Amino acid sequence: MGTTLVVGALAVVNVAKHRLPPGDVSLSAAAALALLVVARRSGLSWEQLGLGKEQMRSGGLWALATLLLVSGAYAAGVLLPWTRGAFLDSRYQQSLPRALTSALLVIPVGTVLLEEVAFRSVLWGMLQRHTTTRGVLTASSALFGLWHILPSLHSAPGGQGMGEESSRRVSEKAVVALGTVAFTAAGGAVAGELRRRSGSVLASAGMHWATNGLGVLFALAAGRLERRRHHSSHHVHA
Repeated sequence: MGTTLVVGALAVVNVAKHRLPPGDVSLSAAAALALLVVARRSGLSWEQLGLGKEQMRSGGLWALATLLLVSGAYAAGVLLPWTRGAFLDSRYQQSLPRALTSALLVIPVGTVLLEEVAFRSVLWGMLQRHTTTRGVLTASSALFGLWHILPSLHSAPGGQGMGEESSRRVSEKAVVALGTVAFTAAGGAVAGELRRRSGSVLASAGMHWATNGLGVLFALAAGRLERRRHHSSHHVHA
């Protein structure tokens, strides 16, 4: 019963989050706190939530390892000209202060905190009462993928249209949504495995922030390197 209520509450929070201005982290912080209160009152210990003191060292080591791994992969991708294009997303070509705000505040509080508490802490602990660890990993990963349906609809091709053109856009949105659910569910499975191996949410949170937060900073670096390359090339041909 508690698990069903938490899933329903997360569905409401998901809709509410996408009605707030971009960058607003207040709802995420409040929802994460509320979920932890509900979990504790339902009888889950801090250890069952992956937040026990004894689990922090292991979680911190796993988080550090993933941070170094992701940093190295991103650095190589940005420095190599033939892979740099993968980082040139126009959404992340912003000023340094905005990028830092996004990477150090909006993503860790607005995204990582809520999602890790929800899927790798509270739901994880509740599901473990009813199923095996493999079942917990599968269910939490699937729910994590479904959580990203609304964001995928915002990034899918939009616009108004009629007839065949409208049908094509609906199909494109469906493909984007399905792809996003599959991709984020896979990411949720990786995060869940880190949580399982370390026993701590800190490990999955570290991976989550590294992929998202560092992604913003390395995308900014990629854009600046590419502009510098074009500038140098222009001077050579001038």
